[in-house]
Amino acid sequence: MQYFNGRRSTVLAQRGACATSQPLAAQAGLQMLMAGGNAVDAAVAAAAALSVVEPMSTGLGGDLFCLIWKAKDRKVRALNSSGRASENADAENMRQKGYQRMPLSGPDVACSVTVPGTVAGWDAALKKHGRMTFNEVLQPALMYAKTGFPVSELIAQMWQANEDKLTEHASGQELLYNGRAPRYGEVMRLPTMANTLELIREGGASAFYEGLLAQRIASYVQSHGGWLTTEDLRNHVATWEEPICSQYRGVTVWECPPNGQGLAALLALNVAEQFELGSFAAQSVERYHYLIESMRLGFADALYFISDPSVHPVPVTELLHPDYTRKRASLIRPDRAMNNVHYGNPYQGSDTVYVTAVDSEGNACSLINSTFQNFGSGLVVPETGISLQNRGAGFSLDPDHPACLEAGKRPYHTIIPAMATRGDDLWLSFGVMGAFQQPQGHLQVISNMVDYGMDPQQALDALRFSIELESQTVRLEAGVSASVIDGLQQRGHQIQLIDGWQRMEFGGGQIIMRNPETGVLSAGSEPRKDGAAVGF
Repeated sequence: MQYFNGRRSTVLAQRGACATSQPLAAQAGLQMLMAGGNAVDAAVAAAAALSVVEPMSTGLGGDLFCLIWKAKDRKVRALNSSGRASENADAENMRQKGYQRMPLSGPDVACSVTVPGTVAGWDAALKKHGRMTFNEVLQPALMYAKTGFPVSELIAQMWQANEDKLTEHASGQELLYNGRAPRYGEVMRLPTMANTLELIREGGASAFYEGLLAQRIASYVQSHGGWLTTEDLRNHVATWEEPICSQYRGVTVWECPPNGQGLAALLALNVAEQFELGSFAAQSVERYHYLIESMRLGFADALYFISDPSVHPVPVTELLHPDYTRKRASLIRPDRAMNNVHYGNPYQGSDTVYVTAVDSEGNACSLINSTFQNFGSGLVVPETGISLQNRGAGFSLDPDHPACLEAGKRPYHTIIPAMATRGDDLWLSFGVMGAFQQPQGHLQVISNMVDYGMDPQQALDALRFSIELESQTVRLEAGVSASVIDGLQQRGHQIQLIDGWQRMEFGGGQIIMRNPETGVLSAGSEPRKDGAAVGF
């Protein structure tokens, strides 16, 4: 077996565990567990802390999805607090400006700012399934923002890589250190973000979606040509939804339903299950080939069909049907990569952060917060420290596409927390952040654990692939054998090797596994990030 350099050991605990991409944030979650909070309290506290200590990946201006497992009734619940497009959103206006797709950056990026859903998601999760209040769970985040925190190594690299994005507008200085990105080990303070956290801690979610903060957000977006209004913010609601799931060799994998892209992971797993992957070595050309092709098929369907189901129905049942799975799997040849993969007809005749926490009672929370790209749109609301997302880039401008931009609609969303159960017992609370790498990470992690019996840390350490959607290039991590590279190229795959800190592009995952007989928790954290798994 080949692993990413610097392999860590799985953390074992019994009373509670938390894992995420920055150690201080993981400790914030653990602090809640040790104070009597449950998994939801821990996950929200860790996510809030990440808004401060890893602000390029997440924040108050982003969105939230989470899955919650309640041990008492052995049931998975899904929370969607992704934001909607403004009621003033106008696809025709964007087409008239010459855009063929929604902008990720540039002079009209404010049109890609949707309503930030993070704070409403924290509030909904805490009120329905938590034990603690905003006053308690925001304390660590507020402390780090106000008194400072030492910047960790890979986060410093990401900060520096996005320095120009923050210097483009004057208010971006609020997230810089004396006009530049902070360096590794420097102590960073975020006083305007601290003030915003204080307002939320005292006034709850309404302090964000109404009043001064809402006015500042809407006014700033409009000053840059965007559509967002105070009414859009006031009308935002987080929604509780039925999760979707699929079986993979006796394990049930759970995802949030569309508009999230969890469906892409389930589609790929369904196809991959048609091949006996366990009969091949974990780092073999055959396994890489079948997983890559399965993921390509999953993406082909997901990128077309996933939309806001309240506006445009998504055929989830049909896409996950065994007959459709077999039809799609039959397209894969063992000796040749597919060209021009298209979405199918499923009708029968017809930089993101991830947190996972599990408490002593076996409750679990799998949660992802994100601003999409690093620092999102690059627009930082003056005097707030709020970096606004650019999630509207997930809309299509094709009027015939299910995900076309419409007023009040949610866009295609990349963030996807996940869980896995065996029988009636929780097995895994997990996720792999990183935009379109997320379903690819879910596919590979589940295969690692189910097909090859890896523990959580081994499953995260194992070398990964990443399909580049635009070019269909397959990126591999340095360390893959020459025979695997040669075998994939002979099958027609275009290969690019990635090394160094750019390995972060392969995703940042965390996994907590629970033994239902002993209650022992086994937690792993991504070696390609600064994070940690902690427990007690």
